[in-house]
Amino acid sequence: MATPTILKKILQRKVEEIADRRAARSIEQMRAVIDSVEPCRGFVDAIAAKLAVGEPAVIAEIKKASPSKGVIREHFDPAEIAKSYTAGGAACLSVLTDVDFFQGSDEYLVEARAACQLPVIRKDFIIDEYQLYEARAMGADCILLIVAALDDDRLKSLNDCALGLGLDVLIEAHDRDELQRSLPLGNTLVGINNRDLHRFETDLNSTYQLLTDIPDGRIVVTESGIHSAEDVEAMRARNVNTFLVGEAFMRAEDPGAQLRTMFY
Repeated sequence: MATPTILKKILQRKVEEIADRRAARSIEQMRAVIDSVEPCRGFVDAIAAKLAVGEPAVIAEIKKASPSKGVIREHFDPAEIAKSYTAGGAACLSVLTDVDFFQGSDEYLVEARAACQLPVIRKDFIIDEYQLYEARAMGADCILLIVAALDDDRLKSLNDCALGLGLDVLIEAHDRDELQRSLPLGNTLVGINNRDLHRFETDLNSTYQLLTDIPDGRIVVTESGIHSAEDVEAMRARNVNTFLVGEAFMRAEDPGAQLRTMFY
């Protein structure tokens, strides 16, 4: 494709951002911080606990803005949102840390995690081991790896490094080719993004069409495009019970109350 996609623009900027951050703080300095950080809370375990009692497992996202929608939530207090999600029955939190395209911040993750007992995934475009040390140093319990952003060798090396740091990993695919690239790593969580990261168009059929390719014993996480109780019911009817949802909650006055309305 001759015109750079949104994903390409994000990844180009991410390379520059990592270089700047590496110049300011080394991996060795972060190792010292990691030694004093509390143990990971168990992201996969929190999801599995919900599923074991027949409840939906909701990864509730704290997101201020996106490239396609602009600012989603004007009044943005990560700690307040985290408490609301906890009250609403979330299994885990997702916090956007990308600054340039999502108006996120590492500090938002720190604030949200400190305000509750839920495990938290760092939602960012991870392309370098440096970001994994950052994630662990800021207290993240899980990280996202996006298949569309990585070749197979990099996907495996980042996955191995994250697991070595004690982090859980959500690997995200959008289509059958990406899914087949992710499955050999054996991760429990299999993310299917209903949003095409090249065009930012959303279609729930992305999840439906890939379900038969996913082996037993994996936990399917459907991401993006879940906006109503009807969307939730349609997924659960297909035995998809783990959801990553952001915008539908962020546009509500009380995000946690909206979570409960949609899922309970």
